[in-house]
Amino acid sequence: MENEELKEPMQENAASENESGQQEVVSEETGENPKEETADKQEESTEAAAPEKEKKGFFGKKKKDAKDLQIEELTDRVKRNLAEFDNYRKRTEKEKAAMFEIGAKSVVEKILPIVDNFERGLAMIPEEEKGTSFAEGMDKIYRQLLKSLEEVGVRPIEAVGQPFDPNFHNAVMHIEDENLGENVVAEEFQKGYLYREGVVRHSMVKVAN
Repeated sequence: MENEELKEPMQENAASENESGQQEVVSEETGENPKEETADKQEESTEAAAPEKEKKGFFGKKKKDAKDLQIEELTDRVKRNLAEFDNYRKRTEKEKAAMFEIGAKSVVEKILPIVDNFERGLAMIPEEEKGTSFAEGMDKIYRQLLKSLEEVGVRPIEAVGQPFDPNFHNAVMHIEDENLGENVVAEEFQKGYLYREGVVRHSMVKVAN
């Protein structure tokens, strides 16, 4: 009985030795340790997952790398520059238009005294000489000058018979006239002119009370 009991542990040890031997044989055939291979695979999966973790921030959102941030910064800078240039262009156009208006009004103001002299000269021509070639030539030049001014936007202000308007008329005299309504222009001493929508010169008038 004792011999049989001794044989059983010896058989168990032999079986365990056989199993370990088989494991060693398998590892020698593949040339790799199964435990080491498993550890290598875990490291590779960890390294592969590492960039994903680096790219993701809170709540699983992707973090922007330096290249994306630089692209966004440059894009934003270009948009701001384009907006500033557009504002500069619009502002320059307004300034140019305003300067043109001022220059045009200045030229018109210098031409208006010549128009006044034409009107005074034509008014002083005697009745018997109004049909002469000289008088007709002067009248044609006067009308041509008015037409040229009208083409560039200059036109006379209506005054006689119109209600007095301080925006267009300059009252230098007042008269009592029952035939005219109150605050109506009775006479025009000097003709006023508009350039487009602005007043170049106010009409000098006499107003009825």
